Amino acid sequence: MQVTNQGSVRVDLVGGTLDIEPINLIIKNVVTLNVATGLKASVTLSKTEYDGIEIHSTDYNKSYKFAASDLTEERVVYTREFEEMTFVLQILRLFNINSGLKMELSSGAPAGSGLGGSSAMGVTLYRALCNFTGENYDRLRAVLRVKAVESRILNQGMAGYQDYFPALTGGVLAVRGIEGEIKVEQLYTDELKEVLETHLTLISSGQSRQSGINNWEVYKAFFDKKPEVVQGLTRIAEISHSTYEALKARQWDKMLTLIALEGLEREKLFPGITTEKIRNFTTELKKDGNVLGLKMCGAGGGGCFILVHKGLDQKVIAAKVKEHGMEILPFQVESPL
Repeated sequence: MQVTNQGSVRVDLVGGTLDIEPINLIIKNVVTLNVATGLKASVTLSKTEYDGIEIHSTDYNKSYKFAASDLTEERVVYTREFEEMTFVLQILRLFNINSGLKMELSSGAPAGSGLGGSSAMGVTLYRALCNFTGENYDRLRAVLRVKAVESRILNQGMAGYQDYFPALTGGVLAVRGIEGEIKVEQLYTDELKEVLETHLTLISSGQSRQSGINNWEVYKAFFDKKPEVVQGLTRIAEISHSTYEALKARQWDKMLTLIALEGLEREKLFPGITTEKIRNFTTELKKDGNVLGLKMCGAGGGGCFILVHKGLDQKVIAAKVKEHGMEILPFQVESPL
């Protein structure tokens, strides 16, 4: 028996950090917009006679074998003995699986990219395990259980909820967390796909980042009631809601301007959200008036960002990207599943 599943990693357009509970319940009109991309997490599961778990990770270019007798709750959940595979092994424990399984895994995104690759891989794995074991698949349950595992491993506040849904739904999403529920609205249209693909360029800065640190600093500052952070996140919520309204009204120029504005407002939250290298690159491109701004992906601090621009020739962007030691990544908006 073999099961293969894929799920998109996301690019967040506006409203990141607002999806970390309970910030979403404290600030009004919170909405997070993101896009399911053509970059895909991939999971292949197959049965094996080995009394344990075999894993091949494309991301780490490594193979692992863990004996069933070693995969105790104490060692898997409460230590970091298994390092890179801790997340995967903890998801397996949700299904009480510790033997007879071979796994091939890829997150679909560079490590530390800010594209939510680990979250996409986590829910893609969860869905594949439902297919493999015959367990009933429920989308919200999948998100909540994988998010709980990732939050435990992160150990710096809660993981946000937005990263998981694009892998399970595709398309362009408005995600809202309300009391005890997460609502997902599908916004995809062919026209929106074309607008986003021709006016956003996804760029890898080549700078490493440590996931979650910037969000943790912002999270702490919000609950310490630091005025600049409370006001900043409130302003981001207002911009994000306006972006949603512009998208719904098909006011594309306004939508793009607001995405760039959200990126600018986000930079003010914490000094490490963007880097000097990325700022210098964007400042140089802005000189010809075609670039509206940039939006860091995820928590920022390096990794990937989207360049928001008018109908700029991709060759111009590509030349500047190469000159600054960066790389353009493929950016296609996936249709709804």
